[in-house]
Amino acid sequence: MGRIKEAFRRAGAQNRAAFVAYLCAGDPDFETSLGACLAVAAAGADILELGVPFSDPLADGLTNQLAAQRALGSGMTCARVFELVRRIREKSEVPIVFYTYYNLVFSNGVESYVGRAAAAGVDGLLILDLPPEESAEADEACRRHGVDTVCIVAPTTPDSRLGRIAAAATGFIYYVSREGVTGVRDSLAKGIPEAVARIRAHTALPVAVGFGISTREQVARVAAHADGVVVGSALVNLVRDGLGSRAGIAPALTGRVAELCGGTARP
Repeated sequence: MGRIKEAFRRAGAQNRAAFVAYLCAGDPDFETSLGACLAVAAAGADILELGVPFSDPLADGLTNQLAAQRALGSGMTCARVFELVRRIREKSEVPIVFYTYYNLVFSNGVESYVGRAAAAGVDGLLILDLPPEESAEADEACRRHGVDTVCIVAPTTPDSRLGRIAAAATGFIYYVSREGVTGVRDSLAKGIPEAVARIRAHTALPVAVGFGISTREQVARVAAHADGVVVGSALVNLVRDGLGSRAGIAPALTGRVAELCGGTARP
């Protein structure tokens, strides 16, 4: 059983949702990022969603855009991102999903990129701007190298496309709970229970919900309906807030992730 499937199986057996933590690879520098990733894994994150820094992250809000800028400014490259995964693998078996854009995959050669990702220890690819109608090459490369595919469903996705999206995924479905870009919100999007049920009518894969989730109370409300809860910007903000004293970033993340994970248990 792959690490992603096992993470969701274990969470379900414990009557809770899986907690998916997003961080940008290399933010604000390689060693601090490594410590941050290991900290969130040790604090209870079931899956690490690792943003691959990119110069034009169209799906990301300002928080994650600035994180990508910091990472790129510190010298992160494709090779360094793979090295970061290898370093994480030396100490942790946390499932790692790359949150990335197709330009980064295509420009490095699809087969080569997926093979290098698998060799480094990546478990899944979430390619934000690659629709299933155009994903055959990437999907086949992932199958050959044993890398799961993660596909996105949005509030605007019509029922007529859900089957095709579900068929392209092998890891889990990521439901983007609101239109627009990533970022902390004061309130949850409406219609999450109905959206999760609609997706489950087309797939037996786990459904994780993200975008705008930042508090334990919000995590708990989503966990009551979804198989996984994704928190990103609220964690990236802690990295930003710790730039003046980077040694404090990992401890801050440890406390926040432990708090948020407390909301994943179901009644």
